[in-house]
Amino acid sequence: QAQLVESGGGLVQAGGSLTLSCDASGRTFRSVVIGWFRQAPGKEREFVTRITWRGGSTYYADSVKGRFTISRDNAKNTVYLQMNSLKPEDTAVYYCASAQVLTTTANHYDYWGQGTQVTVSS
Repeated sequence: QAQLVESGGGLVQAGGSLTLSCDASGRTFRSVVIGWFRQAPGKEREFVTRITWRGGSTYYADSVKGRFTISRDNAKNTVYLQMNSLKPEDTAVYYCASAQVLTTTANHYDYWGQGTQVTVSS
């Protein structure tokens, strides 16, 4: 059974950093790509970044480019999201998800974690 578990969220001041982790197990291990999405209160879920298991190809939303870094440890089946220079507008629940195709569209992701809250205070 596929499972994704996020961790590492919390409260941080603007300008600070956090690192999120996404532990994948089960069928998600056979996925092509792991993506990070976020959803703020009253807003739609938005794409943040994604990485391929094979080759480590990455892609970022413009809103996080240069501040966030996605990486993976294939041996641990874990994907990380290093978030630097955090802004209050980064406040959201962050989700990791797996997909069988290279995509940034949420509907194309098959399995999702439960989410982890990131709150950035001004």
